[in-house]
Amino acid sequence: MRNKFSIGQLSKLHNIPVKTLRYYDEIDLFKPIYINEETGYRYYSSEQFKQLDIIHYLKTLGVPLKEIKQQLQSRNIIELQESLKKHHETVETKINELTRIKKRLEGRIKEIDASLKVTNIGAPTVLKISERTVVQLQEKIGSIHELELALRKLKNEFGVLSPIFLGKVGFTRTISQVKHYDFKEYNSIFLLLEDVEEQDLLQKMSNVFPEGHYVSIFYRGVRSEASSYYKVLLNFIKENNYEIKGEFIERAIVDQFLSNDEEAFLTEIQVQVSLGE
Repeated sequence: MRNKFSIGQLSKLHNIPVKTLRYYDEIDLFKPIYINEETGYRYYSSEQFKQLDIIHYLKTLGVPLKEIKQQLQSRNIIELQESLKKHHETVETKINELTRIKKRLEGRIKEIDASLKVTNIGAPTVLKISERTVVQLQEKIGSIHELELALRKLKNEFGVLSPIFLGKVGFTRTISQVKHYDFKEYNSIFLLLEDVEEQDLLQKMSNVFPEGHYVSIFYRGVRSEASSYYKVLLNFIKENNYEIKGEFIERAIVDQFLSNDEEAFLTEIQVQVSLGE
């Protein structure tokens, strides 16, 4: 049959599944030029190849089939231009979101890699740390149940945030709690904001951990073992005549949700101090 191609032939020529071509026919987007009444076989003409190329091109740009169909029917260049502009904006939004996700993944990979290389376990050190932006929820947390509720509340209260990334959630304890060895509960829960746009969006709702010197200690093990390391920090601060300037910050970098090996767990405890003269 001259200049006529079966649906199977067209599928192979254009690398489009037969199922897709049948669907295009069903929705009146791309119909065969001839259907054999006896066999029901569909046949297409080479003159339709350009139309199929246009459909494929617009589809790869993200244009919905409904709009492609409308464009093929109207062939209005202004409508096509507006449709492409709209989908260009959609693509830009997706690219920006993927770029943010990529940065977070890179940061998390870097942090996990660093956690595997930590050797100064249980030894306090003094670090100069830049200002960090957080959203913080003042909430007493004394159990896993209360912890999970606080996490959901934090996420819901600051709904513009992207999904919470493991490892960026932390807790605080007051100076009084630590000095009185009261480790039954945390004073607040916080989420570190890594994304500059999120920091801008939440500027009025966010808090900061100020730039300064922090005494830090890492330990491997479960959360219930933290109290002994707080005591080590307190002794270190007292021996060096440092002055505590803020709440104690505790963050599990690797925990049971990331590893089933307790020896790989890693938690950091920090507190800002004044080094004095």
